[in-house]
Amino acid sequence: MTAARGARIGSFIVFADDWGRHPSSCQHIFRHLLDEFPVMWVNTIGMRPPRLDLFTLRRGLEKVGQWLKIFDARPSPAILPRPNICEKTPRVVNPVMWPRLRQGWERAFNRMLLKWQLAAEVRRYPRPRILVSTVPVAAILVSALQVDRWLYYCVDDFRNWPEMDKEGIGDLERSLVEVADVIVAANEQLKKHIEEYGKTAVVITHGINWEIWSSPACQATPEPVSDWLQRYERPWIVFWGSINWQVDANAVAAISERLKRGSILLVGPVNTHDPKLKESARVTMPGPIPQVMLPVLACYADVLIMPYRRGPGVDESEPLKLREYLATDRPVVVCDIPATRRWADALDIAATPEEFAACVDFRVKTGVDPRQLEARRRVRGESWAEKARQFVEVAFDSLG
Repeated sequence: MTAARGARIGSFIVFADDWGRHPSSCQHIFRHLLDEFPVMWVNTIGMRPPRLDLFTLRRGLEKVGQWLKIFDARPSPAILPRPNICEKTPRVVNPVMWPRLRQGWERAFNRMLLKWQLAAEVRRYPRPRILVSTVPVAAILVSALQVDRWLYYCVDDFRNWPEMDKEGIGDLERSLVEVADVIVAANEQLKKHIEEYGKTAVVITHGINWEIWSSPACQATPEPVSDWLQRYERPWIVFWGSINWQVDANAVAAISERLKRGSILLVGPVNTHDPKLKESARVTMPGPIPQVMLPVLACYADVLIMPYRRGPGVDESEPLKLREYLATDRPVVVCDIPATRRWADALDIAATPEEFAACVDFRVKTGVDPRQLEARRRVRGESWAEKARQFVEVAFDSLG
C-alpha cells in the first residue's frame, strides 16, 4: 500500500463511531482527507454497557452482522447528499470484540482480540501512522499496534451521559489522555475537561458543508419530502437528530401548549427519552429520514429548534446541527448552553421552557430577523474542508 498523492506522506488509523451510521464530526473531517491519505476506519463496540432491552438487542444484532464481514469492502452508504462526496469511503474494519470493558480481564481479552485482528493490517499502512480515537476504547491498545502518534479527538464528555459506565469510561479516558501525543477538543468546554487530567488540547470546532445546507442550494433540490409533510398541520416546528435523554420534554410541552395550531416534528432515531415527550399533543416522532433530505426539510420548516436540557453531558456538547441550522434562512430557537452563546446574534436563545415556547411563537408570527441572517454569514468560514486542514496540521505537527 502506498500513500495517496498529497503534501504529506502518512496514514490514519481511526477508532470512532461506525462509519456511515450517522454524520459525526470525525466522519466529516475524514471525508475531506480520503483523497490525500490512506485511512483505516475501525468500527468498535459502544460505551453503553449491554442491558436486557430492545436497544441492546438491535445494536447487538447489528454488530454481529458487521462481524460476519470483518474487513468490509463495501462500507455503509454515505451520509452526505453530493455523489462526489458520497463515493469516498475509507477501509472499514469490523473487529470482533467482547461487549464490555469494565473489568480488567475484559480489557485484556479485547486487547488480545483487537491485536490479533488489526496488527498485521495496520502494518500495511504507510508511516507515519497516526492513530486517531474519538472513544476511550482505544486506550486498551497502547503498545499493541505499531503506530507513530496517538491523537485523541475529544468530541463529548461521555462520563456524563446517562446509562454509561462512568467509572469505566473515566479510567479509559484518563489512560488515553496520558498516552496521547496530541489532543483535539471540539470546544473550549471540552478543552477544560482535558485540562482536568493535567494535559492541554487544541480546539477545532465543528464545521459545515455550506453548499449542501444553505437555503439557495436547498431550494434548487427536488422536493420529495413535501407530500410527507403535508400530512401535518402547519406551522412546522422541526428538530432533527437523536431523540434521546438530551431533549427537554418540558420545553417541547411548553411549545405544544403555547401554539394554537401546528406540528412539532422530532425527526430522527428514537432512543431512550423522557416519556413526557409523547404526551404533548402536537408532537410527532416520524423516525429518521434519509440524511440527503434533511436540507430540504429545513427549507420547509417554519422554525428550527434545539430544545436540549441544560446540565452535564449537554453543556459540554458541540451539536453538529447548530451550524446546519445556521446555514439556512429559517428562524432558529435553541437552548442556552455554551456552544450556542457564541451565535447569540444569529438565533434566539431560551433559558427556560417558557422562554423557549415564547420565542418559537414569536418566530412563527414574525419570521427570521434580517440581522440574524447577516450574522450567520460568518458560518461560511467554518467549512469542514477548513476543519480537516486544521486537523492535519495538528496531527502532523513536529512529525515533519
